[in-house]
Amino acid sequence: MKKSSIILIAIAALILIIVVAGIGSYNGMVTKEEKIESSLSNLDVMLQRRADLIPNLVNTVKGYTSHENEVVDKITKARENLVNANSIEEKSKANDELTNSLNALMLVVENYPDLKSSANFTQLSDELAGTENRIAVARKDYNDAVNEFNTMIKKFPKSILASIFGFDKKEYFEADNTSKEVPSVNFE
Repeated sequence: MKKSSIILIAIAALILIIVVAGIGSYNGMVTKEEKIESSLSNLDVMLQRRADLIPNLVNTVKGYTSHENEVVDKITKARENLVNANSIEEKSKANDELTNSLNALMLVVENYPDLKSSANFTQLSDELAGTENRIAVARKDYNDAVNEFNTMIKKFPKSILASIFGFDKKEYFEADNTSKEVPSVNFE
């Protein structure tokens, strides 16, 4: 064989290796991006379940507390914001708003022993607590998937392929800064 034939075969083999590695990297990024979408869908299901439980809880509380309209209105508005949220940032902010409103409701409930002992309220509270736990798990799974994807597309040489094929950094589902503040309790 001629020296030029050997060089051409080596170049063709090198190009084939690069193409196969590129296809593998591309498919890996697609797989990680789909995992993010799946995790977000699971999180959305849990947030929707939470939003669906709240009207029943609010109606139960209304039956016992006719003058706590401010808390009920905040919960209703926060729920509406969560249901209508589109982006991760909007969902995260609305989720924090709803959590803060529900915390305020639980403070109000402390003043109504009959409500606390109501079987309907207890069942709804337990379902809501279970859903809160599932939301925490779904949120962690989503953020883990985002972390894997973002790390992958930042590493060389995949960062080059990511920019060529338009894979962009994904947004985490983070707590709002206001949710880190300790709520004030006033029993006046």
